[in-house]
Amino acid sequence: MIRLWIAALQLSELFVSSIVHLLYGFYIFSTAVASDLSQALNECFKPNMNVRVKDESSKTVNGSDGLPPIVLVHGIFGFGKGRLGGLSYFAGAEKKDERVLVPDLGSLTSIYDRARELFYYLKGGQVDYGEDHSKACGHSQFGRDYKEGNYPEWDEDHPIHFVGHSAGAQVVRVLQQMLADKAFKGYENTSENWVLSISALSGAFNGTTRTYLDGMQPDDGRSMKPICLLQLCRLGVIIYDWLDIPWLKAYYNFGFDHFNLSWKKSGLSGLVDCLLGNAGPFASGDWILPDLTIQGSMRLNSHLNTFPNTFYFSYATKRTRKIMGITLPSSILRIHPLLFIRVLQMSQWTHPPDVSPPYKGYRDEDWQDNDGALNTISMTHPRIPTEHPSLFVVNDSDCHPMQPGIWYYKVVEADHILFIVNRERAGVQFDLIYDSIFERCRKHVLRTKPTVPNQIQQ
Repeated sequence: MIRLWIAALQLSELFVSSIVHLLYGFYIFSTAVASDLSQALNECFKPNMNVRVKDESSKTVNGSDGLPPIVLVHGIFGFGKGRLGGLSYFAGAEKKDERVLVPDLGSLTSIYDRARELFYYLKGGQVDYGEDHSKACGHSQFGRDYKEGNYPEWDEDHPIHFVGHSAGAQVVRVLQQMLADKAFKGYENTSENWVLSISALSGAFNGTTRTYLDGMQPDDGRSMKPICLLQLCRLGVIIYDWLDIPWLKAYYNFGFDHFNLSWKKSGLSGLVDCLLGNAGPFASGDWILPDLTIQGSMRLNSHLNTFPNTFYFSYATKRTRKIMGITLPSSILRIHPLLFIRVLQMSQWTHPPDVSPPYKGYRDEDWQDNDGALNTISMTHPRIPTEHPSLFVVNDSDCHPMQPGIWYYKVVEADHILFIVNRERAGVQFDLIYDSIFERCRKHVLRTKPTVPNQIQQ
C-alpha cells in the first residue's frame, strides 16, 4: 500500500512538472511569435520615409578598434541570435556593448559538441566534431558551415572575453582546454591564451542534483529512469527532429542535425530505432544531461585546467535559506513557477543510501542550497574531483587587483533564470550584474601589463 502511495505521488509530481514545463515553453514560443507579428505589422503600416537603416543582423566583429569582443554563451534549452525571432536569451544584455556576439549552439547537444560548434562559429569554416568522437557517438563528423566566421582574426593577439550562463560556462571551459590541446585540425597554433577572461553566471561547473530528480540514474549519471520527465523530453525531441518542419526548425533547433534524425534521411525505421533507444543522441549519451550530472561533470573536470593567464569570475545563485537548521526556499513569490518545485526538492535531496556517493567526501547538506536548476556549491568554481584556486568575494576590495588563474566568485540571491529572457523580473539587479561583467571585461584588455587595473565598484 505504501509503495502504491509513493508511486502515485511520483506520477502526480511528473504530471505537474510536465505541465509546468510545457506551459513555460509555450509561453516563450508564443511571446516570440507575437513579437515577430507585431514587428511585421509595424513594418507594413508605417510610412516609407526612405531612410537607410543600418542592418545589424549580419554584423560581424573585427579587431580594428583594439577591443576584444564579448561572447555570450547560452545554457541548456537556450538559443542565440536569430532563433525565436527577436527574443533575446540574455534579455537584451548584448545591447550594453557594441562588440558582443551571441552564438546559437545546440540547446541539448553535449558540452563537447557545443564547444566544437563555438570554435567554428567564431573562427569560421565547417564544424568538425572529430572523426573518433563522431564514430563513437554515431553522428556525422561535419556539421554547420559558418563560412568566414564571426571573428576570423581570433588568435592569441586577438583574444576573447566569454560570458557563459549555466551550461554555457562549462562549454567555454571545454573550448579553452581544446585550444590548449590544439584539438582543431588545421589550427596548430591555438592556445589557452586565446581566451582572455571567463565570466560565469550560474555556471554548471560541478553538476547538479536536479538531473537525478528529472530522471538521470544517480548510480552512473549516464542512463535514464524508465518513467521520468527526461523520457518525455526525449520522445518530444525525437519526434520534433524527425518531422523536420523547416520553418519550425529555423525558429528553434535542439541542435541534433548532425545525427540525421530527419525522416528524409532516417525514414520510419530510424524513428522507431530512436524511440526504442537503439540509435540517436540519447542512445549514445552524446547529449547535455549526462554532462550535467555530478559524475559527468567530474569526468569533464578531470581533463580541464584553470590557466594562469586567464581571468575568471563567477556569480553563483541561490534561492534557499536555513530555517531552524532546515534548508527551504527563501521565497514563494520571488521564485519563478517553473523552478519552485525543484528548489524545494533540491533543498531536501538525499543521495540514495544503496548507491555509492559520486565522490569521496560527498555530503547531502553541501548540495542543499540551490537556485532551482543548479546547486550553489556547483556554481562557485570547479571543485571536483580537484579543487581549483578560488576566492570568495564579499567586498569589491577583495579582488583589487584581480589576478589571473584564480576563480573569484560571489553568491547572489536569485533563481536560475532571473537574469535571462525577461529582464523585468530582475529589475535593477539585471543592470548591476551585466554592467559589472561588461565593465570588468573592459578593464582587462591588455594582458601584457604586469598588473591589472583595479576592478571598478560593482
